[in-house]
Amino acid sequence: MIARFQTARKAALRLFAALALLGAAACAPLETGGGGGAVDPNAPVRVALLVPGGSGSGTDALLARNLENAARLAIRDLNGARIDLQVYNTAGRPGTAASAAQRAVDEGAQIILGPLFAEAANAAGVAVADEGINVLAFSNNTAIAGGNVFVLGPTFRNTADRLVRYGRRTGIRSYVVAHADTVPGNAGRDAIVGAVQQNGGTVAAVQSYPLSQNGIQSAAGPIANAVQSTGAQAVFTTAVPGDELSLISTGIKERAPVQLVGLTRWNSEARFQSLPALQGGLFTVPDQSLQRQFEARYRAAYGQPPHPIAGLAYDGIAAVGALISSGNRQALSSRALTQRSGFRGTGGIFRLRTDGTNERALAVAELRNNQVVILDPAPSRFGGAGF
Repeated sequence: MIARFQTARKAALRLFAALALLGAAACAPLETGGGGGAVDPNAPVRVALLVPGGSGSGTDALLARNLENAARLAIRDLNGARIDLQVYNTAGRPGTAASAAQRAVDEGAQIILGPLFAEAANAAGVAVADEGINVLAFSNNTAIAGGNVFVLGPTFRNTADRLVRYGRRTGIRSYVVAHADTVPGNAGRDAIVGAVQQNGGTVAAVQSYPLSQNGIQSAAGPIANAVQSTGAQAVFTTAVPGDELSLISTGIKERAPVQLVGLTRWNSEARFQSLPALQGGLFTVPDQSLQRQFEARYRAAYGQPPHPIAGLAYDGIAAVGALISSGNRQALSSRALTQRSGFRGTGGIFRLRTDGTNERALAVAELRNNQVVILDPAPSRFGGAGF
């Protein structure tokens, strides 16, 4: 079991690295937003795509290929917008990313999509900030957001807000927060606590644990005790699908019949859908119909399913294309990028915020009889229920 946990732990950490949660920002985000170069409606717009290729890692090469494939698929879907896509390898390193971003701008790039990893994205943004070029990074690390850097990745705070607002409507007001004592675990904790407090709920207790088999098993008892002593209605966990989620959920439910709420995507692997402790638990998913459409079109175009992060590149191109087709010569400015109506992406609508973070439409789901059941669909417009 211990060996299997260590393997799962490494896999989970690799996933978080792919989502750019493990890289802390190298520098504080710049305060000045990117103006973006003026767009000529009669000429193609040069877009630079920064991908983690060139590192020698097979995983990085796979990520790079998927991001480029998705971006090119999005370009084929554009109506009335012409994009000249140029791809640059960053090797996943901040210095290389900064150089690639500067070279891209020197070669005429008017906006940058990527990089993926947080430190690389931060470095790219700093490198081109003085030239007014915006960066739509594939990271979900909000520490690097701001100024000319916008993060496209789904954020913990967005997910936590959606679940807490849904919980409030259904009578859940009090939470025990359970999290691993890691960088992503602590970030998830802060997002949950902030969402609960902002939405008028109560954080009854916060319990951390070392990311180890013994650490998780030892924490289950105190978490259950906190539920019983405070009368909390739910345990909101940051646990990543794998042995962490399996151990913590099973340990809690064996001791207290409490509602579980998850910050991560519990249906990322089919085997977790049948885990007894997760039945009745709440988590979020993107618009499943739109996501399946994208996956089917990607598979038809490239003969294999897309990596989970590939849709971010598609979304970035979709947003740029929508703005260009409007005919606005300042279509790539920060003001245009943060339009309130947002954009339509591979998993539903999304919009960029002036602080560099994002809001994404999410559905609230429950595991029931080993199946994903949608309790509250992803909203189709901003301003309605779900936001």
